[in-house]
Amino acid sequence: MKKQKKSNIRETIEAIVVAFAIALVIRTFVIQAFKIPSGSMIPTLQIGDHILVNKFLLGTPVDVPFTNIHLFRMPGLRKPQRGDIIVFKYPEDPTRDFIKRVIGIEGDVIESKDKTLFVNGRKLVESYAQHVDSFIKPSGMDKRDNFGPVTVPKESVFVMGDNRDQSYDSRFWGFVDLPRIKGKAIIIYWSWDSDNTWVRFNRIGRLIQ
Repeated sequence: MKKQKKSNIRETIEAIVVAFAIALVIRTFVIQAFKIPSGSMIPTLQIGDHILVNKFLLGTPVDVPFTNIHLFRMPGLRKPQRGDIIVFKYPEDPTRDFIKRVIGIEGDVIESKDKTLFVNGRKLVESYAQHVDSFIKPSGMDKRDNFGPVTVPKESVFVMGDNRDQSYDSRFWGFVDLPRIKGKAIIIYWSWDSDNTWVRFNRIGRLIQ
């Protein structure tokens, strides 16, 4: 009886270890969950949205688990494309994760004139972007509404938040190197409105575009 009890305990421990290992592999190489803490991606993403990020598609940075020690990067199926919403390590503080939209890829020339964005000399049509401030800041004040032209270097992307007047992004701190990218946002699996303490049921299951 004691031998059988020990065997059952051992099987339970082994099952837990295997489950933990599988979860770690999935989190490292395939899918990872993130929570939206700020309003920089409104209206596409709201504060309190919980999202899943595909790490396999764009390549996976492999770090020592639960640390910021980078080991290497697994190749992905493709490089980031314009319009992708990505999660990445904030260049000025790698311990923090940011989420923004890819506006320019390597070789693109990005410029903003009075809040209007141009990529390679063509006006960018952006149904997802919003401006909440009618005031246009001159280029001498800061780079929010007027900047560039700047050319995106190799192995990098230029990113911006959809909430253009309230986003701290590549306009201010520069480009995102591809090895810093954690993955592409794909779906909202949960959404909580903390102001009204209520679940946003209409957002659950929504694909992120």
